[in-house]
Amino acid sequence: MKKILKVMKALSDKNRLKIIKMLQHKEMLCVCEIQAGLGLAQPTVSKHLKLLEDAGLVIYKKEGLWVNYSLNYKPDNPYSATMLGNLKHWLEDEQEIIELIKKLPELDRTYICN
Repeated sequence: MKKILKVMKALSDKNRLKIIKMLQHKEMLCVCEIQAGLGLAQPTVSKHLKLLEDAGLVIYKKEGLWVNYSLNYKPDNPYSATMLGNLKHWLEDEQEIIELIKKLPELDRTYICN
């Protein structure tokens, strides 16, 4: 029961859902890109990402100075896999998601983080 509760808790926040949607449309994002897209403080974004990671929904990889986040398409948790699969088709017609996806091409870490 703990696994499904972690997933449901992670997906119970609007900003965490937005992060998932961002990562569905752009394979890798750093914290600063997510922060710029959502208009949130860096510590807030980091906390959201930690909850998503603990639920098995996202993974990260360090590359030099960058920490890149992406969706975890091979989670140990079957609930995470199911929700990621379903979320591909959900919320695409929500205005907030549409506007966020339009911003993604402009989110470039080389400009945002310098």
